[in-house]
Amino acid sequence: MLEGKVALITGATRGIGRAIALRYAAEGADIAFTGQSQSEHWHSLEAELQALGVRVKGYASNAASFDEAHTVVKDVQAEFGRIDILVNNAGITKDGLMMRMSEEQWDTVLSVNLKSAFNYIHAVTPLMARQRGGSIINLTSVVGQSGNAGQCNYAASKAGMIGLAKSIAKELGPRGVRANCIAPGFILTDMTSALSEEMREQWTKTIPLRREGTPEDVANVALFLASDLSSYVTGQVIDCCGGMHI
Repeated sequence: MLEGKVALITGATRGIGRAIALRYAAEGADIAFTGQSQSEHWHSLEAELQALGVRVKGYASNAASFDEAHTVVKDVQAEFGRIDILVNNAGITKDGLMMRMSEEQWDTVLSVNLKSAFNYIHAVTPLMARQRGGSIINLTSVVGQSGNAGQCNYAASKAGMIGLAKSIAKELGPRGVRANCIAPGFILTDMTSALSEEMREQWTKTIPLRREGTPEDVANVALFLASDLSSYVTGQVIDCCGGMHI
């Protein structure tokens, strides 16, 4: 489904980003990915992707840095010749109630989650406009639509990613570039596995499908949005939450 396409995925060494990279590679896409350092996760991802027979290159980058994001995009273009798919997946949490939240907690989450998406979209816009085609996918969250106590910074960053994608869809639609969001719900990743078993059970009871989601569930939606199957879909938010947000 993605043969001949080049995908750039930020924050891809673990969790949802890793699952998306592997799903795309399995469908024939060449993969450029970013991470903050060449860790064990980085090298194992490279090996798994290369075993699927596609071209792969990782780039050490702080996604929140405007200059580093532009350098990565320039380097990917030089290495692969084009970028057809951009997945803005880099993200963190620094939870806390508003009355106790520090400025640093707010600024860091907004910078890593929202500004990084701006950085990479800003960098790929000229390239995709010249190509007259491309798919931009922001990994947001159901929290960005409904809010969540103790996550004002995270919810604001994810809501911002939705507004960003909808606006870019209107700006770049005439050039054949699409922009959409995926809003995962309770997905079993390193972030959520740190929760107690009791808390995870409580969350699961609120989900109509009565199970946690997996990174692969999200990757399947990302495949749809990256492929030509979604050629008439832009400016949308697709929830991947088992019905948690209805």
